[in-house]
Amino acid sequence: MKFVRTEDLKAGMRLAKPIYNKKGVLLYERNSALTAPGIASAKNFGLIGVYILEPAEPLPPLSREDLEFEQLQTVYIFRLREVLNCITERRKLEKYPVFLEDILSHYGSLKHRVNFNQNLRSSDDFMYKHAISTAILVTMMGAHLRLPKEKLRILTTAALLYDNGYRNVPRNILEKGMNDLSSSDQDVIQLSLEKGLVPLSMYRNDFDFFPRALALMQTYVYEGHPEKLATAPDQELQEMASILRIADWFDRMTAMNSGHEPMSEIAAMQYFKKYPKKFLPVLVTALAECIHIVPKAASVDLSTGDKGIVLIENTRDFMRPVVLRLSDNQIYDLSDKNVYQEMQVTDIMKTMDNRVAMDEETLKQFVPDEKLRQLTQEFRRKLAAGKK
Repeated sequence: MKFVRTEDLKAGMRLAKPIYNKKGVLLYERNSALTAPGIASAKNFGLIGVYILEPAEPLPPLSREDLEFEQLQTVYIFRLREVLNCITERRKLEKYPVFLEDILSHYGSLKHRVNFNQNLRSSDDFMYKHAISTAILVTMMGAHLRLPKEKLRILTTAALLYDNGYRNVPRNILEKGMNDLSSSDQDVIQLSLEKGLVPLSMYRNDFDFFPRALALMQTYVYEGHPEKLATAPDQELQEMASILRIADWFDRMTAMNSGHEPMSEIAAMQYFKKYPKKFLPVLVTALAECIHIVPKAASVDLSTGDKGIVLIENTRDFMRPVVLRLSDNQIYDLSDKNVYQEMQVTDIMKTMDNRVAMDEETLKQFVPDEKLRQLTQEFRRKLAAGKK
């Protein structure tokens, strides 16, 4: 798989990912060959490029849920663009309630972890894609924490709209990585975010939840400048801002950007653990319980310098799965403290489009013996005991 910029696309190239229109209608299926009209459509959609399969490369597996996730992301990005255009033009947000409830219905009642896949971003579409991803994350986290529906509306609205000011941030700054921003760059972003909140005040009376959502946006945007707030945020606002912070940072750190390399999910989670006051551990745990960090079949790097494949995901501690080390074809239960002292997962391998590299074919060929069956039973027993 390789990424090809739109201007370099040629007829006959096979798509690695589907292309949808703004209503979520499938226009071009995966593995379909590009045509001249298809290339023109990609340019009209404002795509900076697409992922293309190598000539002899087989189509990578994607679950139905993964495909739906991509489809919804595309639909939501177009809807958010319409909402932000309304804000810029000072028009009523007539379609916003339906948009918001759609996100809440899809991601506010999940009972399982999801593969959190992000689209490649450029300075032109960063704001929209980041806002959608952040909104999905806070919705899942809030639901997992059993927040009432009204709080979810407040939290998700804040995630969607707090960075409205990114529209005014210069392209050269947006293309930098988080660690590459100078103090002057950060000042420009801060002032832009503050200005972006100003037009939102006109919607205070349009929705019952909006005044509180705006207060949350102000709490988050002004957290480094509390003197600019009319009143100090109450505890509830601070708690919701903590959820927003983790979702915001996680997405920005791990998303693939055309200007810089992303951080792996493992590295992002380890970073959060270094600063427990800023990223509350209970909320970091909530995030890990909503998305797959080290899923079954994932290809991983081990501290021994070897490669491994995850045989069993550890739902209680994602850093301690059962792995098959490829160098010796042996199974290691990293939940065992003695094994963990000798071997840890250091990072997870990713594909070109920033998805977790899954080696499901190796697992299909791997026939579990009695030892693995016993290990699996013991591993699950440990997990079950840990949940009590």
